[in-house]
Amino acid sequence: MEYFRAAPVRDFVYLSIQIYMVFKNTDIETITSIRQVLSERKQKIVIVPHESPDGDAIGSAIGFGEILSNFGHTVNIVTPNDYPEFLKWFGSELNIVKYDKDKKSGKALFNEADLLICVDFNEVGRAGKLEKRVTKFNKTKILIDHHPYPKNFCTFMVSEPEYSSTAELIFDVVHQIGFEKQINKNAAEALYTGILTDTGAFNHNTSRPNTFKVVSDLMKFGIDTERIQSGVYHNFSINRMKLLGYCLNEKMVVYPEFRSAIITISKEELKQFDFQPGDTEGFVNYPLSIKNIVFSVLLIEKEKFVKASFRSKGNFPTNQFAKAHFNGGGHLNASGGETDLSLDAAFEKFTQLLPKYKRLLEETEI
Repeated sequence: MEYFRAAPVRDFVYLSIQIYMVFKNTDIETITSIRQVLSERKQKIVIVPHESPDGDAIGSAIGFGEILSNFGHTVNIVTPNDYPEFLKWFGSELNIVKYDKDKKSGKALFNEADLLICVDFNEVGRAGKLEKRVTKFNKTKILIDHHPYPKNFCTFMVSEPEYSSTAELIFDVVHQIGFEKQINKNAAEALYTGILTDTGAFNHNTSRPNTFKVVSDLMKFGIDTERIQSGVYHNFSINRMKLLGYCLNEKMVVYPEFRSAIITISKEELKQFDFQPGDTEGFVNYPLSIKNIVFSVLLIEKEKFVKASFRSKGNFPTNQFAKAHFNGGGHLNASGGETDLSLDAAFEKFTQLLPKYKRLLEETEI
């Protein structure tokens, strides 16, 4: 078995100083332990993003996977289910297994793995069909995530909610553990995509200068930011655009007195427009383009529940709203949840809640 040279003591002193400067919630011992785990020997690693991976989830998985692979590890990505077509243009050649379509391969990779890395989710239930696999994995597990209030289900946890995205956080983690020389163009492309999508093309979660510093550093690897922008935002199907038009024209309800708006989509409507994973990505943001609207909600009917997405401007706390009423959570301006209510009942619940938040909505500054 081949082992890598251990880092000299002076590196750990330097590392301690850097961690103090960068991370708020993650202690020096955690980063040092992660560095040792990833540096001591070549390993078989499985990286898992959350269910229905978005740009940050798949970008973080691919970006970190490329870096670890360049270091010498054998890396496989196992996603709980498929991810949108507009996120399938990455240059990376890492093996990506969709567990819902290939359980046999996914199970084999878990059984063979020495290490499991979970990215962009803060509780094991967000792993969807992989929840039991993640829970029962009895070797080292590492979590890297930027969502608040994480549950303790991994050996080592890096949870930093101030970060715009998990992709931005991974970039800093990579530097803290001394793997920055393993970043290549494919990794930079994937991490940039994660930041781009989780900030809504830099429209929210961008109050920290570090976000733009990381973006600047990633651009030094020669990534084509215009091509990435086009791949993410100008690569939709005709049916997706028709569904968006239908939602804005027929399904959006605006409540000017509460500075709020809501869009609801039924299972039948999704079927009517030949819905594909990712087709409703970003729909919840559109009502915020309306003058004086500060709170937007998207309710989508699934097979056994209604999925809720929340977005806001200013200091209106969507995460508190989601936690209190829709079994969810997230960030101040971007969060999600779900309910067992019917679509109509969920819509009615939302409208009945608005008066309780009227004062807060009125006082929200934008």
